[in-house]
Amino acid sequence: MDFALTDDQQLLRDTARKVLARECPPALVRAHIDDPDAYAPLWAHLREYTALGAGPATDLGLFLEETGFVAAPGPFLATALFTALTGEDTTGTVAIAGADGLWVPSPDPVKTFVLEADRVERIAVVAPGPTLAVVDRPSERLRFVETADFSRRVFEFDTTDLTTTPEPLPPERLAAWLDRAYVAHAAEMVGTARRIFTMTLQYAKDRRQFDRPIGSFQAIQHKLAECSLALERATAAVYYAAMTVDADRPLGPGADCSRACHVAQAAAGEAARRALKDGIQIHGGIGYTWEHDLHLFLRRATADESLLGTTGWHHDRLADLLFASR
Repeated sequence: MDFALTDDQQLLRDTARKVLARECPPALVRAHIDDPDAYAPLWAHLREYTALGAGPATDLGLFLEETGFVAAPGPFLATALFTALTGEDTTGTVAIAGADGLWVPSPDPVKTFVLEADRVERIAVVAPGPTLAVVDRPSERLRFVETADFSRRVFEFDTTDLTTTPEPLPPERLAAWLDRAYVAHAAEMVGTARRIFTMTLQYAKDRRQFDRPIGSFQAIQHKLAECSLALERATAAVYYAAMTVDADRPLGPGADCSRACHVAQAAAGEAARRALKDGIQIHGGIGYTWEHDLHLFLRRATADESLLGTTGWHHDRLADLLFASR
């Protein structure tokens, strides 16, 4: 089997990198902290690619890896997940998690971790049953929640007495969408981890102590090597999972889509956690300062490790699937 990118996929990745490098420098992420509308010029470009949400998971992952690399603000991930669930061609987000924050249908009337809810036109509400209802954004029911990540806006959505007629959502369709959501978010996390690693590697080459680059010291080399390995493992896991989603069948003995997607999310979370821990240690004191851009990506990695389930939660779900198959 050929795992190389096709010409179209390589073009998609190259285009994403060029657009995001030009339109989303760290200065824009900083500007977004004080002015949430600063994302608008970037969104004018990104909204042209929201159809990727309904396309191959591999293509969506390639694009999201690049948005994660720049910590792009805006509702691209939210809209991609909304489009994959509803098929609607508009900006949207999904409300599924309850008070525990887990992305599984919850009976709680207040939905949590509703991404970018103030910037979209529609909200898909998933409830036990499972059922699905898609409503126009009711601004008066939204409450902004501050998180460590300044680049992504998160809301609570009160669905109490919401006038809507939910429709049945086939469990297999919900399960397939969740697998797709896990791998999409994992791809974005891989991009953020790659950005932290890239910055840290360059700093280790540039920073000198005792007339030598600190990257020449064995302790630093070990940290960089372990971080690189975690990143490579996560990247491989993400794109294997994306291919299982696209193939809609297992790609190997004992493998299935849900297992691969939980592995991808867990591996990406571990890579992001290692990158932020080792990245800030290697940067030393400068890594803790507001003036250095490192914290913009550390914040994204910190918040993302808990979004769509923590690494530990995905390990538990993987264990459940493995024992269930015995």
